[in-house]
Amino acid sequence: MSLNELTEAVRGKVAGGGISDSVKFDCGDAGVIFVQGSDVTNEDKDADCTITISQENLADLLAGELNPTMAFMSGKIKVAGDMSVAMKLGSIV
Repeated sequence: MSLNELTEAVRGKVAGGGISDSVKFDCGDAGVIFVQGSDVTNEDKDADCTITISQENLADLLAGELNPTMAFMSGKIKVAGDMSVAMKLGSIV
């Protein structure tokens, strides 16, 4: 999936209301997806929690094919900032 497709997928997940904290999915050279509430952009802004993840793993996560806990434990996801915000993401991904 391209970054634009991933951004649209995230936008669809939070359309009904996301979480109040800000989250940035950092996909390295491909770019970032910044989420706050139901607003989703590709702006590289400071966030309460930054999740470093590859495009492929983010696509799998959004499709429900990658367990977030197992991905974190195996190093496919790295979390910086407020870990409690990352835990809230279960309600939207």
